[in-house]
Amino acid sequence: MEGKLFLVPTPIGNLEDMTFRAIRILKEADVILAEDTRTSAPLLKHFGIDKKAYSHHQHNEHQATSEIIKFLKEGKNVALISDAGTPAISDPGFFLVREAIKNDLQVECLPGATAFVPALVNSGLPADSFVFEGFLPVKKGRQTRFKKLAEEDRTIILYESPHRLLKTLEEFATYFGGDRQASVSRELTKLYEETVRGTLVEIKSHFENNILKGEFVICIAGKEEVKKAKYERGN
Repeated sequence: MEGKLFLVPTPIGNLEDMTFRAIRILKEADVILAEDTRTSAPLLKHFGIDKKAYSHHQHNEHQATSEIIKFLKEGKNVALISDAGTPAISDPGFFLVREAIKNDLQVECLPGATAFVPALVNSGLPADSFVFEGFLPVKKGRQTRFKKLAEEDRTIILYESPHRLLKTLEEFATYFGGDRQASVSRELTKLYEETVRGTLVEIKSHFENNILKGEFVICIAGKEEVKKAKYERGN
């Protein structure tokens, strides 16, 4: 009987967000794959999972996938975790999932922690229709992406690193207009969790005068929300 590939979400900060089912699957799995074993080791130890995790990250996933497919075909159950959150969401995992499906193998993703969902709900922006962009291109294609997103009607969600946050907010203000409503969340579920809401200019000003630390989730109102706001103001 063939094994199953499990994608197991891990906490993005608060360890209490680990599910009972996720712990059970990790304990029962024949093989655990982790984005960074140095990060996963304390997590596994905390939950009493006495197993070695093997590295599976963006630099080796193409080479390692054939071996993992072999394990699955031999009947071994494989659990994949990322450093934080749900695997394959701006993290390694997509390539492995696609190859497993191509080989008619079972794939199961457990529900659990991911950063963009609480950030979206916290933002106060429409959550019934949205587009998730992950990380924007650093160089090639970046300007094209901004121009395309400027025409987006849905709420826009993306991730950003501390050292690029101010630049990204400035670029969004340039392409969207500085008065576009937005929300930026950082350190979600952690001790210093913070969500800042307002216009792009106001949010940029806030972070210019505060410590830039942690992972950031940016939510920006789409054009449809801008139109609605203007209509409600009678403009």
